[in-house]
Amino acid sequence: MNPNLSRLQAYPFERLRALVAAASPEPAHAPINLSIGEPKHPTPELVKQALVGALDGLAAYPATAGSPELREAIAGWLERRYRIPRPDAATQVLPVNGSREALFAFAQTIINSGEKAKVVCPNPFYQIYEGAALLAGATPVFGYPDDWNRVQLVYTCSPANPSGKVMNLQEWKTLFELSDRHGFVVASDECYSEIYFGQPPLGALEAAFRLNRKSYERLVVFSSLSKRSNAPGMRSGFVAGDARLLKQFLLYRTYHGSAMSLAVQRASIAAWNDEAHVVENRRLYAQKFDAVVPLLGKFFETETPEGGFYLWLRTPIDDAEFARRLHGEYNVLVLPGSYLARESGGENPGKNRVRVALVAPLGECVEAANRMMRFARSL
Repeated sequence: MNPNLSRLQAYPFERLRALVAAASPEPAHAPINLSIGEPKHPTPELVKQALVGALDGLAAYPATAGSPELREAIAGWLERRYRIPRPDAATQVLPVNGSREALFAFAQTIINSGEKAKVVCPNPFYQIYEGAALLAGATPVFGYPDDWNRVQLVYTCSPANPSGKVMNLQEWKTLFELSDRHGFVVASDECYSEIYFGQPPLGALEAAFRLNRKSYERLVVFSSLSKRSNAPGMRSGFVAGDARLLKQFLLYRTYHGSAMSLAVQRASIAAWNDEAHVVENRRLYAQKFDAVVPLLGKFFETETPEGGFYLWLRTPIDDAEFARRLHGEYNVLVLPGSYLARESGGENPGKNRVRVALVAPLGECVEAANRMMRFARSL
């Protein structure tokens, strides 16, 4: 048995289930689950039609590198979205089965565990980063370290999960300079990049190009159709950036057996080539934030994020106790912020925070906000 499996911590949703397992929620309230970041808006009809129309593709083995048409569609989207020269579809773009799988597998490609490697993760963070580091034989480090020696990989997430913060150009410049000095690879998780309420978030490839790093050395970005196109069940995304790194990642994936179905590839092409459904998706999320933030702002410290669909709410009591009581008394489920972070410097940055995923229909989100206000009055 791989001994590194024993280093994995319980997933946040396992901890949440244990937290509320003994509760019998107030039956007068219908359950509202705002704990999981699973999109609930309809998958676009054009994506479903493309998927159904390509079902004959199930009869063939797909190539791990994906079809040239899909890689070109992704390269074209990157060019339009980030105003960069079109990446080389053959060498700088690689389709993957969702960003989660690729974020994990990428660490297994990059890390040389014999060198006591370290992997830097944001804090709070998406737990896949930590698991990927541990199972690659590396030590995860949370937040900017004092010592960059032996750092081989840095995960970034912008817009961030759970805070919704976006990295600016100066922050990217600092990180790239550290990468030049210490030789680590940057893996930029950008799965929330298309949910925003003002300026489109700056992407890592865009930042690199603006800083004259046009070969994207030691940089790869990860994106997905799950949030952008409300298609989490398709498990479709891509990795793009440094051609040298992608060549090695493709080699790993060839053995890993992670090729995307041809039917899903055709549906993905339709999604990446259409922006109208993405604009509508943002409009629906904006409606929810416009309705919910003014309500919760009366009782909690919160604000509309720069990107993503989470509210990062400060709680007046311990976050786990807040989530447990909110569920038991008002049948609203949210995720304790401390479950999304690790103690660093004697402090857990998720303490006294909860993550509220505004993925349910507008009416349910407003009802949940009203229940949370009633709960807050009782504290």
